[in-house]
Amino acid sequence: MSAGVSDRVQAPFGARATRVLAAERHGAYTVLRCADPDGPRPAAGQFYMLRAAQRWGGGADERPYLPRAFSVLRAPAHNDELHFLIEDVGPGTARLCELGAGEELVVLGPLGIGFTAPREQRRAVLVGGGVGIAPLAIWQDQLEEARVLLGFRDAAHAPGAELFDAASLATDDGSVGHHGLVTDLLAAELDDDAHAEVYACGPPPMLEAVRALCAEREIPAQLALESGMACGYGACFGCVVATRDGYLRLCVDGPVIDAARLATAITPGAGH
Repeated sequence: MSAGVSDRVQAPFGARATRVLAAERHGAYTVLRCADPDGPRPAAGQFYMLRAAQRWGGGADERPYLPRAFSVLRAPAHNDELHFLIEDVGPGTARLCELGAGEELVVLGPLGIGFTAPREQRRAVLVGGGVGIAPLAIWQDQLEEARVLLGFRDAAHAPGAELFDAASLATDDGSVGHHGLVTDLLAAELDDDAHAEVYACGPPPMLEAVRALCAEREIPAQLALESGMACGYGACFGCVVATRDGYLRLCVDGPVIDAARLATAITPGAGH
């Protein structure tokens, strides 16, 4: 299937309950698969606000947590499933990782704007770091061809690469693949053939390195930015970022942003 320009797929009004089909383990990550017969098929790069239907809260009174924002990992064309990639890094994500087949997952989405097709017949280069690999998997599904470069902390996280058809790997500790940063792989890739368009998602330092590499070489890049989102539809202004055209809310004007639009360097404080 050839890539087309991404339009905003509108979410149905309000959150809806879906049924968990399976929770698959890939090293340090959990892939939650759920059935969503009442929702539209999302575009690559869009996201959902997720929460468990039961026991979604903490403390003695189970005070509710805010929903968590997750890029869709995969939305198979032949069924109504949605897949999400989750790492247990706190109470909310721990509860999501506990969910098993038959339990309910409440979703709101798809939200935001996703990736657009490579311009000027450029080849697609996908660069992901950690749990930020998620939107790149569905994008690879929709592209005819793409080069995939992934970076992980260590061997415990590297099984995330199993979610791709093929990928070159880098790990911080050298336990799998290249010993170093995924941006080392990107620099070598662009030095070999600069006629590319880069798609990236990951922690802010990685995205800033991708932005700088592409800016130096005048290579277009689309970055799926991460930011704390409390609502997902622009009401709370919790995910505002600065661009050359002023401020925008990632949840409605992103999360995918053309790197050339960013007004300042991406800093660790911009992510979550």
